[in-house]
Amino acid sequence: MGIKKRKWSVEKKNSAVQCRKKSRRVAHGPRSRLLGKKYADSLVELPPYAAIRMSGDEMNPAAVAVPVEDVQGDQRWMSQHMRFVQECKDAEPEVLFVGDSMVQLMQQYEVWRELFSPLHALNFGIGGDTTCNVLWRLQNGELENICPKVVVVWVGTNNHEHTAEQVAGGILAIAQLLTSRLPRVKVVVLGLLPRGERPNPLREKNATVNGLLRTWLPRLGGVQFLDVGGGFVHSDGTISPRDMFDFLHLTASGYRAVAKPLSDLLLQLLEETPEERRASLV
Repeated sequence: MGIKKRKWSVEKKNSAVQCRKKSRRVAHGPRSRLLGKKYADSLVELPPYAAIRMSGDEMNPAAVAVPVEDVQGDQRWMSQHMRFVQECKDAEPEVLFVGDSMVQLMQQYEVWRELFSPLHALNFGIGGDTTCNVLWRLQNGELENICPKVVVVWVGTNNHEHTAEQVAGGILAIAQLLTSRLPRVKVVVLGLLPRGERPNPLREKNATVNGLLRTWLPRLGGVQFLDVGGGFVHSDGTISPRDMFDFLHLTASGYRAVAKPLSDLLLQLLEETPEERRASLV
């Protein structure tokens, strides 16, 4: 059971039109920064590093929308982005996954076909992406023409140049963008996984990001944090290659450990209340 193709009933058409009106604010170049400034104004009640604007006129660098530089010259990143934009025109996802390689690789495993394909899920993951790259993609077409009920965000472990506070702020900026463009959407932010065979600064940084997200995300309506990193670190502080083959990316068993609690939460969120069902027909 794969992703649903478009079927234009009267109710669905009206809903889709309203969705497109809300999401068709595509930002290119400098305009992305202007949109970032707008979102910062709605985040001012969050802790300082959670806002896109960090202090004075300084922007949080992890919350500035930037495409990936094509240093190899083959345009692969942009080609993937444009493929996702086209998929938005052809499908009606109930669930949208967006993020880096942790999202991208998930669809190569049986657990994706078993648990997430039946939910009519789209996978917009690109390996190596940071919060900045995901923000750019979402501002430049990957939210057009679709009205997913739930968006799963999993990104941040590649933000090597940013502090934990900046990374958490970048993730919050993504959540704020989603709830602004798709007012009825429910957002699930997955916690960053531990990384490295043995304890290391990057593992500590990811844990700090998760701690900040646990505190900050509840202040955004419709956004939930889900920690999926439990059980990967053994009592001696090591991570097994049976769970992460390169001590960063997950194996089949690693993805299954992550997917089960996520699947349970998605099934819960996809159960519409009578009020939500009536609102979807307005």
